Amino acid sequence: MSHFQKFILVNKSLSGLLFGGCWEVGFLLKTAIKTSAIGTIIFVALLFGATDRIVAAESEHFDGAIVPQALDSAGIFALKQTEPDLTGQGVRLALISRSATYKDGEPQNNYRPNNQHHCFDNVEFTFKDEGQLPAGLSPHSTAICSILFGEDLDAYYAGLGSFHYQGLVPAAEAGVYEFWHFLTDSVFPHSAPDADIVIAGFGSQFEDWWTKGIDSLAEHYGIVVVAAIGNGDEAHDPPLYPAAGTNVIGVGVVDSVNSSDFITNLTHFGLPYREHSSFGPTADGRCKPDIIAPGNCLAADFNEPNNYIQTGNWSSFATPMVAGTIGLLVQKAMSEPNLSLAASKETGNCVIKSILLNSASKLPYWHKGRLQKDDDHNVPLDYIQGSGMLNAIGAYKNLIAGRHKPGAVDNIGWDLNQMLGRENSETVYRLNIPDATSQFITITLCWNNHYEKTYPFEHIYEKDADLRLELWAIDDSDPNNDYLVDYSDSSIDNLEHIYCRLDPNYSDYEIVVLFSDEQPDLPERYGLAWNVTDKETNTENIYLYDLNTDGIIDRTDVGIMLENWLGSIKPNKGYFIGDINNDGVIDAKDVQILVEHKGQKTNWYKR
Repeated sequence: MSHFQKFILVNKSLSGLLFGGCWEVGFLLKTAIKTSAIGTIIFVALLFGATDRIVAAESEHFDGAIVPQALDSAGIFALKQTEPDLTGQGVRLALISRSATYKDGEPQNNYRPNNQHHCFDNVEFTFKDEGQLPAGLSPHSTAICSILFGEDLDAYYAGLGSFHYQGLVPAAEAGVYEFWHFLTDSVFPHSAPDADIVIAGFGSQFEDWWTKGIDSLAEHYGIVVVAAIGNGDEAHDPPLYPAAGTNVIGVGVVDSVNSSDFITNLTHFGLPYREHSSFGPTADGRCKPDIIAPGNCLAADFNEPNNYIQTGNWSSFATPMVAGTIGLLVQKAMSEPNLSLAASKETGNCVIKSILLNSASKLPYWHKGRLQKDDDHNVPLDYIQGSGMLNAIGAYKNLIAGRHKPGAVDNIGWDLNQMLGRENSETVYRLNIPDATSQFITITLCWNNHYEKTYPFEHIYEKDADLRLELWAIDDSDPNNDYLVDYSDSSIDNLEHIYCRLDPNYSDYEIVVLFSDEQPDLPERYGLAWNVTDKETNTENIYLYDLNTDGIIDRTDVGIMLENWLGSIKPNKGYFIGDINNDGVIDAKDVQILVEHKGQKTNWYKR
């Protein structure tokens, strides 16, 4: 037995790793409020009368539709209609799949998708494992691979009819690694995996040598790593590593709506919930997740080659949504010379991350950090939504707007650049917006943290940069009228994010990237993305009021509001939704606004 084999055996105490997804679906709504602190306003719930009951109506057929429908909610269908040739061709994806069972700490090698399923007929998988045991199948891996690579023109599900099943990147190169083999083959020797994108649908509650090793691979090889953040309070998951790592894109899940109709659940998505999606901050105070995506998909059944099953709201199945979208962006970037830097192995992962986060859609209740108003500048992202929900068509538009170097730039674009230490104290991008009325701007800055290249891959804190992002309104006729519109300056995150309304009295703006404070005289490469949009997108969303997303605003939503109000005023409060008027607290004003929307229904609601 080699020294390294002994090392692996000793370290296989990682059997406590947690899958980022599972098959049981449970959603418990707690509506009983038993405290006198808010008892004085419980009478508000009575204003709604009896709750309307949603009953199971006969499901509509898919009738030739493209499935999974979750892709539509994330803008992926719109992207594929815009660019039909985006199939993942030429892009290499590596799925790290943990064995489904372990014996005496040893993986039993049952990590593979069932490649006999019809949706994999045209997929050429490459499997990588230690080969010490016969390879077995994993339902978890089968579902993830179908969301990524599946294609079945004649799919059928009893009661739903025939449909066209198509994953995000059916033409991509599909590599599936057994977890321990990935550690042996790539992480421990610090060898770049044969992939453009690495995906992990599982995680550990604790940072370890191998999670830091993955952060190091992302830094030194520019590889995009995407991982599931965890399944929230009900699974007792804090933000899981490697998703909680500094250089990894951590993905949370948006729940499907709370309907008894099967088709409706697979088609419509509402909010992320702390019960199902792990939320930040991390143990060291950083924002996670980075982005959220729909997770409830129709996916391949590993038991039956013709059958499909519903995955449920788990971050494992939101993760391939994000990874597959990145695959489409990377394909586009590799095909266009003027976009190629976005797929560069020299910090290209930061460009992709900045574009992805910058284009995400803010859902109701998006705010930076915890439920308060004074943290907008030192906390860059929302603690459960991250930057928002995956918006594939928005990311594509941000990408194809092209690279813009510092100086005069268009109102949408990106850059891959570097700060050179004390030699250049700031970098400036100048925008002209003739009519800024009702305009919003989103700006995202990302860079890698630094890690050793050898075991145990220690974080080199003294090399890390602390960058700051500013937005200035500029008056060329009178510089005294220039003012700082907004800024993002976290001392611990390696990203900054601005989302704010522009001042209609100004047409010229500057995006400024600079060091936050005194830095080591070292260069730091960064990815930057920005976009000016017409209006805020989440202010009239019905899920501001339909808190349980069952399609109707009723007293059940009031019960949730009151429970969240109670939770938000307790010491060590976590993440709660219900601040409708966005004043930093959940209180009677929010309840009153909720009452005013009594009886409002979604277009999919069935009584």
